[in-house]
Amino acid sequence: MYVKILHDIQQAYYQDNYPNDGQRFVAWYLRNIHGLNTVEAKDCITDGVNDKQIDAVYINNQDSTIYIIQGKFMSGEYIDAEPVREVLSSWVLVQDLNQLQDAANAKLKVKINEISAALDDDYEICFELITTAKLTNQAQSDADTFSKKLADNEEMNANFIVVDSEMLKFKYDEALNKTNNYINFTFQLEEGKYLELELNGIRAVLAAVPLKDCISIPGIKDGRLFRKNVRQSLGNSNKVNKGIAKTIKKEPGDFFFYHNGITAICSNFDIQNGQLTVKDLNIVNGCQSLSTIFNCGEAAKKSYGYILFKFYEMANSEKADKITNSTNSQSAVKARDLRSNDKIVLNIKKNYEQTYPNGYMVTKRGENVDTTKYDAGHIIQLTDLGKELIAWHSQRPTLSYSETKIFDIYFTQLFKKDYPAEDVQALHELHSTVTNKWNPDNPMGLNESLLAMKSYAPFHHLYAISVIFAEISNMSEMVPRPSKVLAQLKKYDMMDTVVNIAGKTLNRAFKNANSKAIAENRVFSPQNWIKSKTSLVTLTEALRVRLDAMEDDETNLGAKIQNCCKLEKQDFESRWTAD
Repeated sequence: MYVKILHDIQQAYYQDNYPNDGQRFVAWYLRNIHGLNTVEAKDCITDGVNDKQIDAVYINNQDSTIYIIQGKFMSGEYIDAEPVREVLSSWVLVQDLNQLQDAANAKLKVKINEISAALDDDYEICFELITTAKLTNQAQSDADTFSKKLADNEEMNANFIVVDSEMLKFKYDEALNKTNNYINFTFQLEEGKYLELELNGIRAVLAAVPLKDCISIPGIKDGRLFRKNVRQSLGNSNKVNKGIAKTIKKEPGDFFFYHNGITAICSNFDIQNGQLTVKDLNIVNGCQSLSTIFNCGEAAKKSYGYILFKFYEMANSEKADKITNSTNSQSAVKARDLRSNDKIVLNIKKNYEQTYPNGYMVTKRGENVDTTKYDAGHIIQLTDLGKELIAWHSQRPTLSYSETKIFDIYFTQLFKKDYPAEDVQALHELHSTVTNKWNPDNPMGLNESLLAMKSYAPFHHLYAISVIFAEISNMSEMVPRPSKVLAQLKKYDMMDTVVNIAGKTLNRAFKNANSKAIAENRVFSPQNWIKSKTSLVTLTEALRVRLDAMEDDETNLGAKIQNCCKLEKQDFESRWTAD
């Protein structure tokens, strides 16, 4: 991997944006493993003087996880325990963010503000040590001790992951969908504790496997066993995994009854003399459980508990993928998932699909839509609709980043069974037009820090469009109907113009806020600003200044904007309370 990465980071992007191979390696990891784009990756890098052993900070709002990354780009085969101790020192510092910020460099100061805000929202911290070498025995011992320390810490929900050369290769191959697992293993079955059967042409074995035998299964530590799983291990400190560990240590005899079991697929299995030999083994559901059992190895070795395994023999990869999706549907259930069958949601879906026969509303995660049957411009995502509703009707794009808040705290205020299908479609079209502008070509000339927040900053852009119509119509305390806004923009052929004005004004508001913070000698955090009500005040004021200036525009653009964006009183309604 060292040679591969060394070759990759010779590309112009890495050479032009990062001063040394250490930073280039971390940026490579952010792009290739975490899947960030060039702007997002650059925004995460904090390496440099006074980085406090923190090379990068990546906050994943979808997974509610803060990744604190330390990179070691090494040509040698092994690294000692020093990097592990550096991560340990960063953990100690993170527990006192005020003190850390006083001594941190400028980029890290910004990220500390963002970490603080994310922790207030109960985000988990994942410390990642990434390296192109392997840990020495002493370093591995220190890493295990550090992991246990985090797992036992009740004040901070955090875990520690070492991505060494072997795991780095696996993760890279996995990202390219190139990994082939050839894990063969023999399980010792106990009489009376397994059942062999055939269902729908597929051979299967149901077996109660001792916990102590699980730690011997290859591929748990490096993740190879879980290639087809929907995610890798979340670490010892994940709340669910802590519960699993507690049961192993305190109630091993009841573990079998408390657990849903492990789903495994293989290309072939054979039972002889009480032994089950499997070929090409893959765990498609149960990564967290087996990883936790492995990490509680000493307790598992001494336990008398069992866990249910379901082995399926199949060569059909399509069916294996369906099993993966189905068996993981109950994992990490979010508020958004629980609302997918809510009567209000189903009523909105029914009304929309009746109004637009060529349309479809996706209410469940992972749901496949037949694009030959439905018009791509009329496929609505429930998650997007929730974010659009809170940005437009509640005038709170500051909350659009949080699915949990939208589908839990504010659900009843946002989703109304009689919400017009025309407004659903209008929000979809307006939002799509906005997001199309947030591309690498950057047609609006947005600040790089704004572009780095592409997953949620565009909702401020959407909000700005509603403000333009409200201000021009002298209804600044009200919210225009999306369908009326869309109709006007199409009637006057002003969609592109208004969207550009809204986007460029957002950019100006962002720059003004940044400049003000610098003038006042304050740390400016883009993520915290975009999540704060201050951003709405700054943006609204910037829009008013822009619109006032247009009234005297000699190109007559001001008159066109006035004609297009002027709505009647009945086209507005009160803001939906969401805070």
